[in-house]
Amino acid sequence: MSEPEDQDGQVGRRAVLKSGAAFAAAVATLASMPGGAMAATGKKPHILYILADDVGWQDLGFRGSDIRTPNIDRLASGGRLLDEFYSQPMCTPTRAAIMTGRYPLRYGLQMGVIPSGAGYGLATDEQTLPQVLKEAGYKTAIVGKWHLGHGDKAYWPKQRGFDYAYGPLIGEIDHFKHSSHGVRDWFRDNEPLVEEGYDTDLFGQDAIRLISGHNKATPLFLYLAFTAPHTPYQAPDAWMARYAHIADPSRRAYAAQISAMDDQIGKVIAALEKSGMRDDTLIIFHSDNGGTRSKMFAGEAAVGGDLPPNNGPFRDGKGTLYEGGVRVGAVVNWPGKVQPGKAEGLFHVVDMLPTLAAVAGASADGGKPLDGVNVWPAIAGKTISPRKDVVLNVELTQGSVRDGDWKLVWLTTLPGALQLFNLAKDPGETTDLATANPDKVKALQARVVELATAMQPPLFAMEALRATLANPPVFGGQPAAGHGEH
Repeated sequence: MSEPEDQDGQVGRRAVLKSGAAFAAAVATLASMPGGAMAATGKKPHILYILADDVGWQDLGFRGSDIRTPNIDRLASGGRLLDEFYSQPMCTPTRAAIMTGRYPLRYGLQMGVIPSGAGYGLATDEQTLPQVLKEAGYKTAIVGKWHLGHGDKAYWPKQRGFDYAYGPLIGEIDHFKHSSHGVRDWFRDNEPLVEEGYDTDLFGQDAIRLISGHNKATPLFLYLAFTAPHTPYQAPDAWMARYAHIADPSRRAYAAQISAMDDQIGKVIAALEKSGMRDDTLIIFHSDNGGTRSKMFAGEAAVGGDLPPNNGPFRDGKGTLYEGGVRVGAVVNWPGKVQPGKAEGLFHVVDMLPTLAAVAGASADGGKPLDGVNVWPAIAGKTISPRKDVVLNVELTQGSVRDGDWKLVWLTTLPGALQLFNLAKDPGETTDLATANPDKVKALQARVVELATAMQPPLFAMEALRATLANPPVFGGQPAAGHGEH
């Protein structure tokens, strides 16, 4: 299980909305800026979107870590660094935001993750990124973790715009057994699959197979969503041996997971080069949220000992709206098209759909109004990001927005728990400036209230009474293959 499915008081917090003590109406939709690389080059690029799972901010080589990530480091040194790039605080909301270009509060996926016993998923009337790209002539594939619905096949990736799908549908799995709570969670397209091997290696091998057999004349969108380094912390002995100097076993396995992922990323890039596709491939890399610092959000595999992720200068981690939970940074690399260096301004994961649509010469106008904006000119190094604010999340228990350098964190279950930070001066969120700036607090609080009034009820809270560990996962309305295995 990725995160606790029934945290203490979770269901009771539904009363926060009903009582009017929590927030209130929706944001005006941000308009997509026109234009992109497609217009400039006349050629649709291949797109490799690499998503890591729960990587700590400081746990990459190019950020000074002792964890070795030479392949990601090369992407960073030759690409664009989006250091003020934000995700959602947990994996399901972030993945939903990538797929839709819309804040998850619009369709009820803003709170928690989709638990193993749940029947809900990403609303089928939401347009997805692969659907947008397919209409522009792309071949689309997901290799890796989905976590946007498994209880009904209508939610599965093959039904949401992907021509090909391989990997798990839920969240946390045993990286060798490919099972969650004793139930196998491993599929190719819509069929259960039994395979041996370490999941990170299998993802890399499958991505290489796809690239090697792909006709490069057809643009490819490959969403490579690793399960590393999510709990349980597991890695092959050969990778563990490389970190024998790390005394803490959890940190040793965590580091090995990241390096094993980096190794597969390098092999996938080599496959692009061998196939003559690399110069025409736009690569994006980031984590789905910050590293896990609290056992509340670590899943049942994290028992005892300190949690190993390092979020560097940022406060707290996964599951929270502090910078350690939502500021993940991103690397964008495309030889000759993306100017190396640091991009200026704010970015949010919802920006990826309109940005990639613009780059691909696709239309993103066929669905509901987007929250994302086209930030391609800033990524390419030609201008500053047009984004002036970001909605970090709004749900029953907490809400946060950033406006310029100012950030409000509102913990709704604690009376008076309004915190205000100036991130330009205090990126670690150590000094609460709420008392000294009541007008700014009032303005940002009103923004959160406005959003909450119009948000969809969180499906996680509605499902919490029904989804418990006692209920085995059900895939597509059928009992899961391998139920009872351990």
